[in-house]
Amino acid sequence: MAENAQQLVRALEGLIGRRIPLRVRAWDGSQAGPPDAPTVVLRNRRALRRLVWAPGELGLARAYVSGDLELDPGTDLYEVLDAVAAFAEDPEIRTLRLGPRQLLGAPGRRLLGTALRQGAIGPQPAPPPEEVRHRRGSLHSRRRDRAAISHHYDVGNDFYRLVLGSSMVYSCAYWTPEAKSLEDAQEAKLDLICRKLGLRPGMRLLDVGCGWGSLVLHAARHYGVEAVGVSISTEQVALARRRVAEAGLAERIEIRLQDYREIPDGPFDAISSVGMAEHVGSDQYLVYAGRLYELLAPGGRLLNHQIARRPLHPGEKYRLSPFIDHYVFPDGELSPIGATVSRLEEAGFEVRDVEALREHYGRTLREWVANLEAHWPDAVSLAGRGRARVWRLYMAASALAFEQNRIGINQVLAVRPTVTGASHLPATRAQWLAEAAELHRPRGVGDTDLGDRPSVR
Repeated sequence: MAENAQQLVRALEGLIGRRIPLRVRAWDGSQAGPPDAPTVVLRNRRALRRLVWAPGELGLARAYVSGDLELDPGTDLYEVLDAVAAFAEDPEIRTLRLGPRQLLGAPGRRLLGTALRQGAIGPQPAPPPEEVRHRRGSLHSRRRDRAAISHHYDVGNDFYRLVLGSSMVYSCAYWTPEAKSLEDAQEAKLDLICRKLGLRPGMRLLDVGCGWGSLVLHAARHYGVEAVGVSISTEQVALARRRVAEAGLAERIEIRLQDYREIPDGPFDAISSVGMAEHVGSDQYLVYAGRLYELLAPGGRLLNHQIARRPLHPGEKYRLSPFIDHYVFPDGELSPIGATVSRLEEAGFEVRDVEALREHYGRTLREWVANLEAHWPDAVSLAGRGRARVWRLYMAASALAFEQNRIGINQVLAVRPTVTGASHLPATRAQWLAEAAELHRPRGVGDTDLGDRPSVR
């Protein structure tokens, strides 16, 4: 009689004392769980073994990426992730501790018996090949950082083009009322950064973690700057150089395969760092901030665009997401916005403005997921089914995390004051914002009016 799902759900709920938020369909066709809940499908016994060996987020990720766990064709991924997140954040679940009494008592023995009968007890299945398992070198050494960046970014420029669209911008878009598409919103974000930095013809811009070159291209085209973009992703650098050449801007833009710690030729009038600082790590953040401070001319501006986590509760330890660390951003680390501001000021910067873009990123991620799903066969062909599943899961889960205020993202504008303490910013924030509103459109070379801050050259 087909009843694997009923036995499994009954035993699990008996152990934790709560109903699970999903409906489960097992490999024998049996189903159990709330009838109106989103349905997940255990395609084989190996899915259970993955969960036994790595209970929680990592085991679920391994099962999904490998294809051992699927979604029912009528089930929405966002609904599954929303249900799981709400369940995991429930205070009774967060504080649940399964000690010897529970594990060795009747509920634990019942779950163990069910697992044995269903073949869940056995050798640990090999993790999917998309998982990072071997890390060489000390944390955030240059060699290890290159390997981590390569894992995430060197998966094929054509794959990223499917996901990101023609803008090739892999960071939060800026959804102004005028933005009618993802490409419009990404152009608005690039222009916002240029305006915050006060760019004008003749200035020298450094873009740290330049991606595929979209920001330096926009800054050179519309603001007349000379720009250096650095990345440690070989595939990003190759495409960025090609895009610069095709745009006829090779004399004004240089793209380097270079770590930010290796840049020898400051000063720069302005520095942008968009979606890069999450890779730095808290132990290295002062090194990062200090190096950017050294590279920036007195009176110059820094725009730091960075994802932030919520502050921890007293006594709570920071825990990297096992899925993100093993599959998406190895060694990545998030800090609260307060810590980021403090570290920048410790390095010598004066923070002048912070803008939260949390809701903008949720919408951006949903656009990326829609692009991936619309081109799913091509994405699988380019990157493999496992990699495509990683990106679908990561982007959908991240969209919900931003929308539900579990993580945020901020643009921090800071200056390196001159020796006399001058910032070269307008006297009041209202003036700065009025100036930004006036310039909220792409500008032609020679058509910028961004104050009296001189170039360093």
